Order: sequence, then structure tokens, then C-alpha cells
Amino acid sequence: MSEVASLVDALFSRPESEGRSLALLIQQHGEVIAEQYGTQPANDFQPASNLDADSTLISWSMAKSVTHAAVGILVADGLLDVDAPAPVAAWAGTPKAEITTLQLLEMRSGLHFIEDYVDGETSNCLEMLFGESGPSHAEYAAGQPLVHEPGTVWSYSSGTSNIVARIIGDIVNGSAGGDPAEREASMRTFLTDRLFGPAGMASAEPKFDAAGDFVGSSYVYASARDFMRFGELYRHDGVADLGAGERILPPGWTAHAAHQIATDDETGFGYGRHWWSWPDFPGSYSCHGYAGQFIVVVPNAEIVLVHLGQTDISVAPALRTRLNAMLRTLS
Repeated sequence: MSEVASLVDALFSRPESEGRSLALLIQQHGEVIAEQYGTQPANDFQPASNLDADSTLISWSMAKSVTHAAVGILVADGLLDVDAPAPVAAWAGTPKAEITTLQLLEMRSGLHFIEDYVDGETSNCLEMLFGESGPSHAEYAAGQPLVHEPGTVWSYSSGTSNIVARIIGDIVNGSAGGDPAEREASMRTFLTDRLFGPAGMASAEPKFDAAGDFVGSSYVYASARDFMRFGELYRHDGVADLGAGERILPPGWTAHAAHQIATDDETGFGYGRHWWSWPDFPGSYSCHGYAGQFIVVVPNAEIVLVHLGQTDISVAPALRTRLNAMLRTLS
């Protein structure tokens, strides 16, 4: 384990130009191998602070994998058929009506969406999350033009995830639309009672748009330990690693997530259904978020790694190399 400790120390002491690690937690066989926390830098709202096991940090796109889990619960309840056309009322009578929920989970909807985190002039993602796109992130994304036949082209899209999140909200709320506060309350209760609570994720805090829908593309705050519990939930194929081992997700939902659909040409990572995979570790599956957020599950070695931080996309490959070395050392 001394080699892993050295790699962890090197990660947290790397030059700030290579990024900042805020939390790292590694478990193997369900036992903690490494756990370390960094310093949250000062910003316009708060001074610098030393982080610890109780600190909650943003998921960014790791929230997409939480959205996949919520879909699984509704599938198990018999309330959602992912192979059927997605229940989006605005698409009725248009070619978009052929888009299935599974195609949304696979990022193969065919809808236009530019996933860019820098260029605000062209980015649909920045416009949706921070611009003047309207109260509903899902309505903005669902209103984008259909540029490919559904199911034919893979294109990573945060808008797609928010369409799925609104579908979940419609089912949980009992209808489309309605009072935003009521929608938020019903979805918050659903996530707490059916996912976060049973999984032991007491710190998990989802965020909502002005229409009352979970921003399933980007916004779950939680501690590193609770993100670890989410990774362990999938490692145990949807059975909580707490208490009596309550089944939260339907059997096989982990395999559903990990089924590779495409490969990202820029990073080499494989993509499944709102989960990724690391090519150096066959059988792995992972949650990825902007700026270096990761939950990586290597089931063959019974490893789950959580990393939370602030790493610019220009130096992201170096971070992934460091995490890769830790996983390789343990496996």
C-alpha cells in the first residue's frame, strides 16, 4: 500500500497548474485503502477552507449516472419502458416522437446539442445551465432540431439527460407540468426515499431548475464517502451495501449501464448508458464530471475510486494518468 500512498501524496502535492484535488477516496473489497482531502480555495462568496469527510462537493456530470439510477427504479416499478418512445408530449406528431428513452440514455437521440464548456456563443450546454434558455432545461433541450435519425449517431449531451430527468419528474409527479414547487418536492422525496436514503447517501443534495425539475445532467452535491456509496451500489448490482442489503435497482441494471455504445474519440473512454468505461480496465464502469470528478468501479479487482477536484480540461489527461496508476497498482 506504500506505493498507493506515494501516488496519493504526489496527486495532492502536484503543481496548481495541473489542477487541484479536493477529495480522494479509494476502497477495495469494501475496505478503505486511501482517503485524503484538500483545501477549497477562496472565492467571491467564502474564504478558503480545509475539506474533510463531511464536506459536500459538486458532481457535475456524475449526476447523469444518478439519473440512470432513478430510471432503473421506475423500470423496476413498471412505470417506465426504456425501449418505448420517450413520453415527451411536445414531440407528438413529429419525427422526434420516434426517440426512445433508451436512445436518450445512450446519447443517440439525434437532437442537435453543442456540449461545450468554454464558448458561450455556441454552447447549448452553457446557454441551458446559465443563460436565458427559459425556466425548463428539458424544454430547451427537447426543442432543439432533430439533425440525425434517432439511434444512428452518438453525441454527448447534457440536454439529453435533462429530458430524461423531466420524464422521471413527470412520472413521479403524476403528470407533466404543474406547479414547480410541487414538482420539486415530489422529485426530492422520490430521490431521498428510493435512492439516497436506502443507499446511505445522507449528504446527497440534488438541485432543480426553475420548472421544478432535477438538473439530472449536472447537479448533485455529496460527500466523497456518499459518492463512494453510489459507486458501491452499482458494484453490488443495485443492492445497498448497508444493513440488510436492500435492493434499490433492478437486477442487471449495472450491466445495463456499462453496456458500451460508443467510444469518445478525444479521450478514448467508452460510453454506455449515462456511464463511461476506462479502456485500460476491462469490465470497468465510471461516472465522469467536469473538472476532474470521477467515480471509477473496477469490479474484477473490487475497487471503487472517487476523485473530486478542480482540473482544467487542458491538463485533464495528466490527472487521469495519475488515477490510472493508482488503479493499476491495486489491480
